[in-house]
Amino acid sequence: MKPGLLLASALMGAAAPGHPYAQTCAKPIFLTFDTGHMGVAPLIAETLKRFDARATFFLANEPTKTGGRTLDDDWAAWWRERLGEGHDFGAHTWNHDTWLADLPEPDKSEITRFKVSTAAGEQQPVRHEMSAEQYCASLKQVSARFSEMTGQAMGPIFRAPGGKTSPALLAAAQKCGYVHVGWSAAGFLGDELSSERYPNALLLERALKTVRPGDILMAHLGIWSRQQPWAPAVLEPLLQGLKDQGMCFAPLREHPRYRTLFKMAGLLQAAPASVAKDLPHD
Repeated sequence: MKPGLLLASALMGAAAPGHPYAQTCAKPIFLTFDTGHMGVAPLIAETLKRFDARATFFLANEPTKTGGRTLDDDWAAWWRERLGEGHDFGAHTWNHDTWLADLPEPDKSEITRFKVSTAAGEQQPVRHEMSAEQYCASLKQVSARFSEMTGQAMGPIFRAPGGKTSPALLAAAQKCGYVHVGWSAAGFLGDELSSERYPNALLLERALKTVRPGDILMAHLGIWSRQQPWAPAVLEPLLQGLKDQGMCFAPLREHPRYRTLFKMAGLLQAAPASVAKDLPHD
């Protein structure tokens, strides 16, 4: 069966009402982090370890504050350590290519090209076109580099930069083996917003009031434009506050929508004894 058909079949099974999945408590939430300047990445890793929290990281080859790139050899050991801690990993496109528009071709019924904006770090955005094959190659390049760094396969998931997609883009990615992961409405943690308009105290208060079990949360490993670092100033009290509400922190392999995908890819660990059902979806 082709990868796209396998993924479609898996999604149908994973989304079925009452589909069980492995987890460690009855109220899991799903922390996810996109790459960034990596200046706060060690602090985020330390905080996750203190709370015994599993998360999911989406990787792009972005500039770092030390003048390197997030997927260069200097960071390979850091990614291996996160793998050893039980986190999950997905692609975020190699060059951080943000979808802007589909580009229909008059002589074709299927959309096979996209307008994108390539921008990471403090570089000026560059608009250009990508074919569906080039977009897939970008995702596969991240997966290949992750395997080179860690010796293990990456999950069959990706996150489009900015969460911006179209049905045609999602279909193109699915054909080459990737399913998109967005985030819940309450899961937008706001670390990329202006520090002046959205100070850390406000972001923390909002998240503690709105996050619910089953939500997928999204933050970054460092945002260049934010003057008041979000992590660990918000992350630590956020994890403690959610824990106090009875929640725990699980990787996406334990999410009802994605568990079957990880299982099919041979990346699903043995299920703990406690298995929850009917968790609200994002």
